[in-house]
Amino acid sequence: MKRLVLAEKPSVAKDLAQILGATKKNKNYYEGPNYVVTWALGHLLTLKMPEDLKKEWQTWQMETLPMLPKYIGIKPLPKTRVQLKTIGQLAKRKDITEAVIATDAGREGELVARWILEYVRFNKPVKRLWISSQTTKAVKAGFASLRPAKDYDNLYYSALARANADWLVGLNVTRALTVKYQDNLSAGRVQTPTLALVAKQEEKIARFIPQKYFILSLEALGKTAKLSQKDPQAFKTRAQVEEKLQALQKQQGKVTKISFKEKTIPAPLPYDLTELQRVANERYGYSAKKTLSLVQSLYEIHKVVSYPRTDSKYLSNDLKSTLKERLRALSGMFPEAKEYLGQAKVVQKKAFNDAKVTDHHALIPTEQSPDFSKLSSDEHRIYGLIAQRFLGLFTPAYREKQEKVTVNFGSDTFIFIQTQVLEAGWKETTTEQEQNVAFREGAVIAPNFSFKEALTTPPKPLSEGTLLAQMERYSLGTPATRAEIIEKLVKTELMERNNNSLRVTKKGQQLLELVNPELVSPELTAKWEKQLEQIAQGKYESKAFLAEIRNDTKRLVREVKNSEQKYQDFSLTKKKCPKCGAFLKEKKVRDGKLLVCTNEACDYKRRAEAKVSNHRCPVCHKKMLIVTGKNGDYFRCKYDGTTEKLTGGKKQKKKMTKHEERRLLKKINQDDEPQESALAQALKAALGKED
Repeated sequence: MKRLVLAEKPSVAKDLAQILGATKKNKNYYEGPNYVVTWALGHLLTLKMPEDLKKEWQTWQMETLPMLPKYIGIKPLPKTRVQLKTIGQLAKRKDITEAVIATDAGREGELVARWILEYVRFNKPVKRLWISSQTTKAVKAGFASLRPAKDYDNLYYSALARANADWLVGLNVTRALTVKYQDNLSAGRVQTPTLALVAKQEEKIARFIPQKYFILSLEALGKTAKLSQKDPQAFKTRAQVEEKLQALQKQQGKVTKISFKEKTIPAPLPYDLTELQRVANERYGYSAKKTLSLVQSLYEIHKVVSYPRTDSKYLSNDLKSTLKERLRALSGMFPEAKEYLGQAKVVQKKAFNDAKVTDHHALIPTEQSPDFSKLSSDEHRIYGLIAQRFLGLFTPAYREKQEKVTVNFGSDTFIFIQTQVLEAGWKETTTEQEQNVAFREGAVIAPNFSFKEALTTPPKPLSEGTLLAQMERYSLGTPATRAEIIEKLVKTELMERNNNSLRVTKKGQQLLELVNPELVSPELTAKWEKQLEQIAQGKYESKAFLAEIRNDTKRLVREVKNSEQKYQDFSLTKKKCPKCGAFLKEKKVRDGKLLVCTNEACDYKRRAEAKVSNHRCPVCHKKMLIVTGKNGDYFRCKYDGTTEKLTGGKKQKKKMTKHEERRLLKKINQDDEPQESALAQALKAALGKED
């Protein structure tokens, strides 16, 4: 009798199969004496679309909105039907006695597996593998302590409720906006308030008016202190600050008080996914999606970090027994790890808190040493960030002694702050000891003043890092979905990247004006996310949540229908389609912009701008443009006007496929059997005659 193990990806299935002894490789699964290991390809199924449920919902029209089916149901994704069929066949085998869910240990992973088992009508016992790393040791320990799948029912109900809520709100509001304003306007339960956060920051920047002000300072014993003021920008004119300076210069200052205070700052806690994405964006300019992809690779392929999609910065107490092995794995990259290994003493004890560990503990290195020759430079960077945070658990806190010197000129106060580092601790590589001077209480201070002009600075645009921090603050999405939300906003042309900052497009700005203000505000979505978390904890009923979502959907659609807001499609041009005469609109694609016909029945499209090719001009040798003319595409040099056929005057060779390449190599190898050259044959013949 065998267990059917369902992994989320082929790479994970391959590793599980090796550990479980399922060494016989089939096309879509691995098999061994006790286990059959197969895989999903992410989601194999999705919720049915409106047109799958009712024929009248196939046409986008306002009369059919809102669409509120009692039961939505699931359907296979077309591209992965073969894998789904394989799982169905394996599930029906008589030697399969139970299934083990080994998809990602989180909300989405639970949904992936449950939908598959539901679709193939699996009616045998189901167990759950719940692990936080993919090492051999972790997998074996996980299989030794499998739990009944029903223990995770609430997690599944939460995931299903989220999927249904996104369907109800997203599809209905998107259809209502698209039909009313005749443009593709995508709105959603999480993406719209996320877009609003970027717009809000842009409004602050737009409203900002720089203000000039003056800073008045005192210099004493080579140190400088600013005048203490309730409003640091109180001096608006030069005359005001000069008047104050002249009044102060008539007096002698005095050190009225010296106080000391010790400050202790422990090393920061290990990363959760959102903070790692934020730091990687600020330090390396990585998008949230790129960081997630890199850390997922470190987890699945290299097996050197724990489960990445975590929202916790804390560790469970049972991990203390694994710390030595984890330090040993780091010792090749970080010399200090060897030192900590000898001590084996955790300094940051507050990081171990079972009550604050959610589905998974913080993101930390595993017990497996990385093979740095196999890590890309980007993977190396991300691994370094995770490892350094982990080493902070063993690093002493940063300690400093702060001296506060109060100097008075009459009723005006200047405060000098001096810092003495008592123990650099985890800040050892970044801390510099400043040169302090000796102030004495009661000492007279000369009136040595100066002032300088300054300007107030505008707020900075949101980067992906700062946007992620705000999404976390308002509980918009989960660590697993935030990167995807940002990418969708960019893909639907509601938001765009500008270097490392984000900007709302004109289309996005209009969308925020067209949708209900409640959907724009993060408060409503934050409330929904809190309820989803309560469902996962068994503290709230998914039926009650979806009933509320249905009512909200009705209201949101009704308000779009009744809205009198106007919409302008900025992508619409004044150019007309040569086929049908309708106006053309600009559409962004991966390698530039296209002009497409607005008439849905017409398929005309052409490039909006010439594409720069790698083909060189025969005259000036600069790169030529690919231009679309009446007879198709051709090369044109923008520098001297030279034109050429797209083939460059030569017949282009079609690139050989891998299959054709293999066939050719096989033929070459067959033809390359040892043959005698003409010279060898002649020599042989001559020798034969002599014999």
